Amino acid sequence: MTGTRWNTIYIATALVMAAILCGLVYATPRDESGFLWFDPMIEGGWMAWTFPVALFFFVIATLLITFTLLAIRYPETPRTGILRIETTRGDRLFITLLGSAFINLAWLFFVGPTLVWALALCLVYAVAVFRWV
Repeated sequence: MTGTRWNTIYIATALVMAAILCGLVYATPRDESGFLWFDPMIEGGWMAWTFPVALFFFVIATLLITFTLLAIRYPETPRTGILRIETTRGDRLFITLLGSAFINLAWLFFVGPTLVWALALCLVYAVAVFRWV
């Protein structure tokens, strides 16, 4: 495929994901004072679909789509890192997501519900995994 086709694919994917994100923001409940970010998006639903929960799944879907496009455009070659196992980008993404879940759970147990610094720690962890694992 030519570079122009890939640019079109990248732009179309970005536009679709932006439209979905706009739809999530539009579906967020609001009143006269503004957005109610932590109120249920679906009243009486079986799951607490709040904006942060929907945003979490949106980010995971965006990561999977991005890594799929990268794998198609730039085929992966496994590499051996500090763990002495062969990993691809997808493997490192899985290790990062799994480790980030444990970091957040430990943070909730030891520190409390403010997860801003846990997110920063997860980003540092992600950089380390993609660099050395």
